[in-house]
Amino acid sequence: MSTTIYIPRDSAALAVGADRVARSISQEAARRGQTVKIVRNSSRGMFWLEPLVEVDTSAGRVAYGPVTPGDVAGLFDAGLIDAKAHPLCLGRTEEIPYLKNQERLTFARMGITDPVSLDDYENHQGFDGLRRALGMSSADIVQEVLEAGLRGRGGAAFPAGIKWKTVLNTPADQKYVVCNADEGDSGTFSDRMTMEGDPYMLIEGMTIAGLATGATQGYIYVRSEYPHAIAALNEAIATAELAGFLGNDILDSGHSFTLQVRKAAGSYVCGEETALLESIEGRRGIVRAKPPLPAIEGLFGQPTVINNVITLASVPVILSKGAAAYKSYGMGRSLGTLPFQLAGNIKQGGLVEKAFGLTLRELVFNFGGGSKSGRPVKAIQVGGPLGTYIPESQWDLPLDYEAYLAIGGTLGHGGIVVHDDTANMSKLARYAMEFCAIESCGKCTPCRIGSTRGVEVIDKITANTNREQHVVLLRDLCNTMTYGSLCAMGGMTPNPVLSALNHFPEDFGIA
Repeated sequence: MSTTIYIPRDSAALAVGADRVARSISQEAARRGQTVKIVRNSSRGMFWLEPLVEVDTSAGRVAYGPVTPGDVAGLFDAGLIDAKAHPLCLGRTEEIPYLKNQERLTFARMGITDPVSLDDYENHQGFDGLRRALGMSSADIVQEVLEAGLRGRGGAAFPAGIKWKTVLNTPADQKYVVCNADEGDSGTFSDRMTMEGDPYMLIEGMTIAGLATGATQGYIYVRSEYPHAIAALNEAIATAELAGFLGNDILDSGHSFTLQVRKAAGSYVCGEETALLESIEGRRGIVRAKPPLPAIEGLFGQPTVINNVITLASVPVILSKGAAAYKSYGMGRSLGTLPFQLAGNIKQGGLVEKAFGLTLRELVFNFGGGSKSGRPVKAIQVGGPLGTYIPESQWDLPLDYEAYLAIGGTLGHGGIVVHDDTANMSKLARYAMEFCAIESCGKCTPCRIGSTRGVEVIDKITANTNREQHVVLLRDLCNTMTYGSLCAMGGMTPNPVLSALNHFPEDFGIA
């Protein structure tokens, strides 16, 4: 009798030796004459436990971790095949509090299936949303997305259904769906996990977007540093085409949609939607002035839906379960769930999918376990490298788009980076300006020159060179960047700078 053992193929697991653990388990089982079937699943998102090994039993999967090749013989001695007790045993996987206390909608299959197995995907409600969409009109699909309240999960939180409706109502012979998978924010990895761990979900979401808007061609613009994601997507696209879920006659419906993966140019600013379009078209990734909006004149001058990975990956859930079920999660105008990503100085880093409305304190301490250093947490940056630094006085606000907008913050892509009390906030503010100076496309003066001047001004403040005057100058410079930049690169760089200055003035030498 064969025992099924699951070991992740996710990049985070590979980085800490998952392949070596898989080989060791296979070799040890063969040496002992035991039969095992090893399935390379996706990560559950508990990165501090990787490589995580799960043993399938009649009562569910039992987890062990983190497992090294040196642990394998001892695990077999203890009865790994029968999921027996061992110091690395974590009990039933689904009962681990970190997982049990989540609301996994988008990540429902993550860690459960073989990412590139079409059978696995279909056996876990895969393509249910597409099948339903094929029986609906384009306008009805768009209306379903509008009623669900789905907002872009990439930063601006713009309602996805409004973008789709604009593309649907704009006449054109050719329309496109573009997935922005250029996940460049520090401390973020939900896009990578989706593409590596459940690529069919993204394919399904993009195909539904095509049906909703009349688009027949899609592009996934993937960060060049994600080779495993690119490989998984290409394999899944080829398999989906052979099975009739992509191509010229999807499931004999008469509808067509084709999909290609494009490797990104290695530039942070190409995560901005118009620079991304320039890059796909074969030009340097420079921001376009708007209007016209991409929904009217986008890729190759045609109406284009541009959404990020998690936005599009949420669509199959909405179509399969219905708008009412989806919007029963969340609060206010922030409906559904968001995969938060815990990184930085955090004890239990990883992915947590929760409905909007929990607090930063609950997320960082109940799930993340506080700082890895064991020291007090000083500041938490929310929303990527251009997000604000949140002081403890604001950790009990609900994680909600409007609540964070009210304090000058943003949830962005759901990236959470934790800093303990040894962090120097003036250095982090300087880093934000320096990052902008390096990554700016150079098209507009406020971003290109403002960020360079910003570094110089912060240096003068910390050196106590006419400090008071330079603080005024820094605030004025940030105002110019916020309101004068062509895109969010320059427009949001002041967020970390001003939040550091406002909440932690002592780190700038200000009494």
